[in-house]
Amino acid sequence: MKKARRMAAIGPKTDLLAKLRSVGLSPLALIFLVVLGIAPLFIEDEYILRLMVMSLLLGTQAMVFDFTASFINVINFGFAAFVGLGAYTSALLVVELGVSPWLGLIAGTLAAGILGVLTGILTLRLRGIYASVMAWFVGLTLMALTSAWTDLTRGTRGINVPLLLDTAAMRPYFYILLPIAVGIYIIMSAITKSYIGLAFKAIGQNIEAARSSGIDPTKYKVINWTVSCAFAGSIGGFYAHFIGILIPSVMATSRTVEVLALSYIGGPGSLWGGLVAAFLVIPIFDYLKSLMEIRLIIYALLLSLTMIFYPEGLAGTYRWAVEKIKSSRSGEK
Repeated sequence: MKKARRMAAIGPKTDLLAKLRSVGLSPLALIFLVVLGIAPLFIEDEYILRLMVMSLLLGTQAMVFDFTASFINVINFGFAAFVGLGAYTSALLVVELGVSPWLGLIAGTLAAGILGVLTGILTLRLRGIYASVMAWFVGLTLMALTSAWTDLTRGTRGINVPLLLDTAAMRPYFYILLPIAVGIYIIMSAITKSYIGLAFKAIGQNIEAARSSGIDPTKYKVINWTVSCAFAGSIGGFYAHFIGILIPSVMATSRTVEVLALSYIGGPGSLWGGLVAAFLVIPIFDYLKSLMEIRLIIYALLLSLTMIFYPEGLAGTYRWAVEKIKSSRSGEK
């Protein structure tokens, strides 16, 4: 009887863990999220809290970038432009039409997603570097339009954007962004573990084999691209009402390079790796402010070292450590 009760108690727990794992929430991930959620309650220094918000902001972008780069093997060099589009859409609706910033976030998501569909249909029929270059051109065009359309965007003078909250404190912004980041991660993780995700992986590994098995590469690439662009727009909307000022350089290619580096340092294909990498790299970069003029060179060095010595990034190192622990335990038995 006792054994039966114990098995009955274990059953629901196992089912719950299986459901959590199906959306990418392993026990370690849950611990990380709990620690991340509780930590700001014990931190009073606004400088540290701001670093946490910026790390979460860039880490979320790295997750979204990885969703496309690792699963369908297309590098979106125009990624920052979609973030900027979401930011400008939300900002202009609030400034010009008096729309609520919360509705602006939704509008930014929709605007970036719609442009994602259109650019995806036009560019994702191309292969390899050609699709990436076309995405880069789209990004450059958006930045040029933002700079030139001064009557609407004020160009390089920038737009003063109303903040999301009537406070300069960082803690409330962190607790707004955290559920957004977790929600984005859960949705993307659930997609990658579904049939659609299997199609993504097949296309990323061998597009011809995927086509021969009945998968329409263009269709699934566009789906992936649209989801990624829409989430980039939602992050951009938050960014606009967090920073409080927008200039066209928010769409610069250098911003994409930073996100790309975090994604690969974290571990391609892991999604969560870029988030962890951001919380390690961003504070270090902030400490080395005197080197900010050459930060892209530093990012390039970090990226090169990662690809040479740790091609699977932080996520790969974590998996290696887990396998080592499991093998040592099995050896002891």
